[in-house]
Amino acid sequence: MAILGALTACGGVSIRPEPVLPKPLIEPIPADVGLIIPSDMRNYTHKETRWGTDWQVALGPGHTRLMRDVFKDLFREIKEFNDLESARAAQDLKAVFEPRIDQYSFVTGRETGGRYYAVTIRYRIILYTPQGEKADSLTLTGYGNALAKGMSNGAPLVRASIAAMRDAAAKFLVQFPDQPAGQQLARNEAVTLEKSAAAFDNLQIEAVPIEDPAPDTETIPPVRTSSASSTPDPAATR
Repeated sequence: MAILGALTACGGVSIRPEPVLPKPLIEPIPADVGLIIPSDMRNYTHKETRWGTDWQVALGPGHTRLMRDVFKDLFREIKEFNDLESARAAQDLKAVFEPRIDQYSFVTGRETGGRYYAVTIRYRIILYTPQGEKADSLTLTGYGNALAKGMSNGAPLVRASIAAMRDAAAKFLVQFPDQPAGQQLARNEAVTLEKSAAAFDNLQIEAVPIEDPAPDTETIPPVRTSSASSTPDPAATR
């Protein structure tokens, strides 16, 4: 699912990628955890101008839904909160997670000889104890690509963005249970600051691209691009 904005007279592109995840074949971790989706993620919009074209990618709505789906699939029960203070007041939580987007970057068909579009999204997931103390942070990167078909600039970028979001979700769902924090929560133990300090060290979810089975994508090595203006949109509303 995706929403493409109308092309402006000067050739601008506005898109809103919204992935729909298939139900993963995993056993939920038997722990109750909290989820905070901060306002900067809910309203995150990437804007840049390249080759005379204004690009605007509204990532907030799709990521809000994505994070809810991922954590609901991974844990027995999820309680969502607006902020850390509210989460601290909750009862019987074993941990609190706060996902964020660190960077969004892309290349277009013009930069790949008309072959494909590619997207890289870097995430940081902050892990808190039930008391609201920062235990650690996990980083992961999603990669996606789509063939540059047709005349539209927006459609292949939507597909590549959705593929990157799904890639990151798949990595987290598959690999987090094997991390020290995942193993601790699998025992239904609360994350503690003492254990985190000893066992966790800014954990990295392995950044190995996962092939998207969609017929309009192909396996293409991740493309690193220079950092662009990927910041939350201060004018956006929740």
